[in-house]
Amino acid sequence: MQFLGLMAGLFGLDILLKGKIEAGDKEDFPRDMEGTSGKIRLYRNHNDGFCFGLLKNNQELVKTVPLVFTSAVTGVFFWLLTRKSRLIDKLGFSLVTAGALSNLFDRVKRGYVVDYFSFQFGWLKKVVFNIGDICIFLGTFLLAVSELFSGPESRPGRKSEHRADKADGAVEQ
Repeated sequence: MQFLGLMAGLFGLDILLKGKIEAGDKEDFPRDMEGTSGKIRLYRNHNDGFCFGLLKNNQELVKTVPLVFTSAVTGVFFWLLTRKSRLIDKLGFSLVTAGALSNLFDRVKRGYVVDYFSFQFGWLKKVVFNIGDICIFLGTFLLAVSELFSGPESRPGRKSEHRADKADGAVEQ
């Protein structure tokens, strides 16, 4: 249940922050975030497309693909909640689901995704994120690490080759 709470909390936080950014005066952006010594800069960006505005001229695709993706990710997340263990996968999918739902909510409600901060170092200065984007990135990273370090026995629907052969009645030679 903690993963469901985490997902809901991150979704709510991102929606709350996006609302605060949208309610602010347009002239107040960009600006440095207080208390960060200029390391985080706040923006009020509207992204009509995918990452970096990709395909912003094809709004039907930009709305349909996230709907399908979010539906699939949310389905896997809820399926995982019924399984024992798999803690890293549950954490990864809770993060990805929170971010995907938040950005999908923006696309449906506003017609664009609100991006509102950037880290002011290196190449990150040029990229504006929201909490949902960070959740998707971190969750995907956790899922990739989980996949790299888990054996075939721990993956759903898979058996090791040795056990699969015996289960199918194959005879070892």
